[in-house]
Amino acid sequence: MTIAGVRFSVSSLQPLGRALMLPIAVLPVAGLLLRLGQPDMLNVAFVAAAGDAIFHNLGLLFAIGVAVGFAKDGNGAAGLAGVVCFLVASNGAQALMTVPADTFVGLSGKGVADMAGAAFKAGAIGRLSVPLGILSGLIAGDFYNRFGAIRLPDYLAFFGGRRFVPIVSGVAGLGLALVFGLGSTSLSQGIDTVSRAVVAAGPVGLFAYGFLNRLLLVTGLHHILNNIAWYIVGNFHGATGDQLRFFAGDPTAGAFMSGFFPVMMFGLPAACLAMYHTARPERRPAVGGMLASLALTAMLTGVTEPIEFTFMFLAPVLYVIHAVLTGLSMVLMDALNVRLGFSFSAGLFDYVINFGKATRPLLLLPIGALYAAVYYGVFRFAIVRFDLKTPGREPEAELANAAPALIGENARARGYIEALGGAANLISVDACTTRLRLVVADQKAIDELRLKVLGARGLVRPSERDLQVVIGPIADQVAREIRETLGAAPAESQALAATTVVVAASPGDRRLADAILPALGGRTNLKTAGAAANRLLVDLADGGRIDEPALKSLGVRCVARIGGQKAQLLLATPAAGVADALAELAAC
Repeated sequence: MTIAGVRFSVSSLQPLGRALMLPIAVLPVAGLLLRLGQPDMLNVAFVAAAGDAIFHNLGLLFAIGVAVGFAKDGNGAAGLAGVVCFLVASNGAQALMTVPADTFVGLSGKGVADMAGAAFKAGAIGRLSVPLGILSGLIAGDFYNRFGAIRLPDYLAFFGGRRFVPIVSGVAGLGLALVFGLGSTSLSQGIDTVSRAVVAAGPVGLFAYGFLNRLLLVTGLHHILNNIAWYIVGNFHGATGDQLRFFAGDPTAGAFMSGFFPVMMFGLPAACLAMYHTARPERRPAVGGMLASLALTAMLTGVTEPIEFTFMFLAPVLYVIHAVLTGLSMVLMDALNVRLGFSFSAGLFDYVINFGKATRPLLLLPIGALYAAVYYGVFRFAIVRFDLKTPGREPEAELANAAPALIGENARARGYIEALGGAANLISVDACTTRLRLVVADQKAIDELRLKVLGARGLVRPSERDLQVVIGPIADQVAREIRETLGAAPAESQALAATTVVVAASPGDRRLADAILPALGGRTNLKTAGAAANRLLVDLADGGRIDEPALKSLGVRCVARIGGQKAQLLLATPAAGVADALAELAAC
């Protein structure tokens, strides 16, 4: 899609959805501390204050988390830049704000007036802190990707590379300060208008939110919708968003959270039971443990993606019904004035912890039982009627042929690497809550059935090279194992070359190596060089000295950084000769 000459695509928003999950991941501990410390539970004031501090600094957390999540290698320098941008913007904006005259009515004395003015400004910027934090994080992450390897003249070299990113992010923060400072009144009025429109939409708005929340799940963009509802819409004594207002004690908050509980705690676990009962009898022992794990994960924590991806592509109509039922649950819980809240998701843990703050929480039990019956009936009918290949109903021969032998060190990571087309096919490896988020060289090299045997519940291809593999809450752990295994590849490939076959560098390889070496920071920066198919694997003294634009001008298709010292360069041709030539140059 092109607007005003600028090309937009769904895949261009994927990093945003992933980045938003990093700061959200800290909220469970905030909710736990806040609730445990309150008078109706343990009544420990400092514990409640500790949890409340996290909620009151969400803008700063989003600035850090979004910046790190948006940076291509998750480097902490991006997080520091996000902090700089946010602090410059928020404090600069407060200095530019104009305090309304009615704030000082009835106040006497300069000290009191100054305190009232400062309180007004702090409250005004507090309402805007989450969108300001997200924007600061996006700016810092993008600047890290653009300028993280910038070279400055020798007399300014100290400020080059990653050190340049916080500096330029601070300058950008001044621009945000102007917008949020001079436009704070208009921005606040805009948020109020949106909030009133959402409330006025009533059941229609709640249904649309629940329905779209599930439909957008496949793209990962539901996080953007959630952030608007949970952290921006509405205001209660300075707390904005449905989630923050719930924990601040707003009796009207929870409308955008309550409807998820019947679906996640009851409906989808019942769907798992239907899948188990419709599996072939001989396959039930094999899939029973897996389905029970998925059901318990959804019921206890509210993490449901692994279940949803088991039928999302098998039966799209069934998934649309699931989205409709989610929307109806939102409407039903609101109509019955049930107000439930969570710090992470709609699972049993959050339900129990926040029971004391909820309104009519026991009504969840009969509503949940009704939803369990509906989901079980709908899923069992659809699976049998349309012969859906849900877990336990797959052709036995296909599973036998695809079953990988996972033995030895890093077996799981090696299994995923092989199923993803090998090390040469993996350009970037990252993860969010339940998905591996990958950039691959060739989608055709992906072995979907092998991934399914390894535990993948579904695949999403947002673009020609972007790939998401849904594997559940272990996604981050698996991604780390894959990166560690790939990071060990240079030494492994060198040992293999020494013991099996030596590829002599051609004149063309040597010319390319001569050109690549300066872009890697020179001879003194290159420690080792190896190869895996078309991938050049290098170990550097300082990864920040890589000149990516120069490498791409030489024909390097992609540069993937692994930690602060390792990198992988995807070439158009086999990389063994170039690696050999680079190793010779480094040894000179």
